[in-house]
Amino acid sequence: MQDNKDIKEKKEHEIDEVADEIESALKDSRGINSHQKRLAICLSIGITDLLERYLKKKGVLKTGYKVDHRILKKKKENAKSALAEKITSPINSLDRIDHLLEIAYEIEGRRNALAYGGKVSDDVLRGLIDKYLDVKKEVEND
Repeated sequence: MQDNKDIKEKKEHEIDEVADEIESALKDSRGINSHQKRLAICLSIGITDLLERYLKKKGVLKTGYKVDHRILKKKKENAKSALAEKITSPINSLDRIDHLLEIAYEIEGRRNALAYGGKVSDDVLRGLIDKYLDVKKEVEND
């Protein structure tokens, strides 16, 4: 069984992978959309990890629970209901949960189209990256 230190290191590594992919995409002379499929998956993993990190920082995530990215495709109220079963306090007592779920919904809602569909503009991808990075700052500074 993994101890908490191993799990924390794994999560940090996943966040580092997301940051690496974002940095690589932003620096690519071919444009951000040449990284579209990788960004779709990385942003999905990243926003899920950030939500999980937020819940753990608040000390409300039940032991052994992981946030499943698929619940983040649901409308905010349905996602809140699914998460409410996995936390130890009322979901509405979490001050940033609505904002986090709105951003997560936007990223997850576009995940499959970005990963499996046609190219989108760099502006669309940059907007999702910016929102992800804003959430990352919020969670880290909370």
